[in-house]
Amino acid sequence: MLRAEICPKGNGLSKHWRVIVLGIIVSGASIVLIVSQINDLSLLVTAMQTALTGRGLLIFLITSLLTGVGLFMRSIRWRVLLSGGLTRWRAFHILNVAYLINGLLPFRIGEMARAWLASRGEQAVPIFQSAGTIVLERILDLLMVVLFIAVGLAAAGEAVPSQLRATGAFMGAAALVGFFTLIFLAGRRALAQTILEWVLKRFPPLQRLNLTGWLNQFLDGLKPLTHLVSLLKVLGWTAISWAFSFVSGYLLMLIFYPQGDAITTLLFIASASFAVALPATAANLGTYELSILLVMVAMGYARTDDPSTMATATAFAITVHFMNLLVNAILGIVGFVTEGITLEQLVKQASSTEVLGKTQ
Repeated sequence: MLRAEICPKGNGLSKHWRVIVLGIIVSGASIVLIVSQINDLSLLVTAMQTALTGRGLLIFLITSLLTGVGLFMRSIRWRVLLSGGLTRWRAFHILNVAYLINGLLPFRIGEMARAWLASRGEQAVPIFQSAGTIVLERILDLLMVVLFIAVGLAAAGEAVPSQLRATGAFMGAAALVGFFTLIFLAGRRALAQTILEWVLKRFPPLQRLNLTGWLNQFLDGLKPLTHLVSLLKVLGWTAISWAFSFVSGYLLMLIFYPQGDAITTLLFIASASFAVALPATAANLGTYELSILLVMVAMGYARTDDPSTMATATAFAITVHFMNLLVNAILGIVGFVTEGITLEQLVKQASSTEVLGKTQ
């Protein structure tokens, strides 16, 4: 079912080869840096074996289940944003397909695939309405990441690198501005249309595109922001889904360390979330692990002059990443089967500009 060309002929991926090459370089450099801090790879192998036996394996299975439940909570949030436009299980399956594709391919193709899949079937949702909800989801998730960083930094103080604090502050400000801008526009459709008309008058070539129709569908995706009850539901499901992520991360620490650490868990989840946005190879190999490793070093769980602690922290980072990839793969494959589509078909549809013509 999932056999397909990674860059099907005619899709947009081949046009971005420079970014793909940059991603390979960044991932490769990250992996080399991690390995250079361990020296003896047998230490890493020994540490990894801990996660595959006895108590470690049991915790791994429990966290995998909790991660799956957290994804289901995210699908409920998306369904609220869609005003019930999809059935509960279809929203769940489509979301999992999107996450799997994001892990396999660059440029967040999974988000375009999600919008296209939601536009199929009897309960079809216009693509740009889905796009509006996806943008809102990303901003809400960014706000949660910033909250994690804020709480973690308040408790950790100077133990956290200043670069991470600066990044968190910038992203937090950007997320808040974006969130309140969307709230403002969601309740003022006439103003948004007036702004668009002003832009179209000054850039006549844009008039050939159906920007007015796209804007209306995009704003339809923001409707929940205009109703207090819906807004509270969305914020509530966001908090619940991230709570599952936190609990999963905390429990995974128990595989490698005598006890979990709430502050470290907040920070490594936030750091890994930022790493996903960096150019990298498929599944963010290397950058994801390095982002977690940096937090483990900053919080004293690993020392660069002690290969043994670095190996343990690296094994922990690999386990966190592998668990997320495994859950996304299993649930994503189920989603592909349920939707009755192959990866090649989906990538071609998501990458094609013809998709934009199906918004009406």
